Amino acid sequence: MNEVMRQIKVSKVTLNMGVGGPGDKLEKAIKLLNQISNKKPVQTKAGPRARIPTWGVRPNIPLGCKVTLRGKEAEELLKRLLVAVDNKLKGRKFDNFGNFSFGIEEYINIPNVKYDPAIGVIGLEVAVTLERPGFRVKRRKLRNTKIGKNHLITKEEAINFMIKNFDLKLGDEEWQQRITKKNSNN
Repeated sequence: MNEVMRQIKVSKVTLNMGVGGPGDKLEKAIKLLNQISNKKPVQTKAGPRARIPTWGVRPNIPLGCKVTLRGKEAEELLKRLLVAVDNKLKGRKFDNFGNFSFGIEEYINIPNVKYDPAIGVIGLEVAVTLERPGFRVKRRKLRNTKIGKNHLITKEEAINFMIKNFDLKLGDEEWQQRITKKNSNN
């Protein structure tokens, strides 16, 4: 049975680069994220009370940048980003709520992204949020509430969704066996 409210979709894909402080590295990171996503990145700043003198962290100092994509753009970008890691992720990259993240060591591995000598070779982090219809109840302004346990996305459901829709291969034997065993029981 294929219920509409049980269908999983990609809610958002967030690209993140932490560079440790303002300056040339931050400008390169912003330029790279703009090149990959065709969207303007937002600077991430240290908290208003953050102060770590040995690292040079002061309150409200820019430490990195990020860009978030939603809808069809997010799905298309996710397909390209998965190619950069050979469509292979380990089971531990998924959390217990169906979200997952992974790193890309060199941006030149991403299809349709050319090497830019002004940027050099740097990597980035990708965080993917999955959701079902009805997840809005936790974000709405009036009468927000928790999502019921039966409606949450489990780790196995997230992995199955990614295998089915994005041709993901699991990089570790344990999760590969677990998923194939669970699919054969259904």
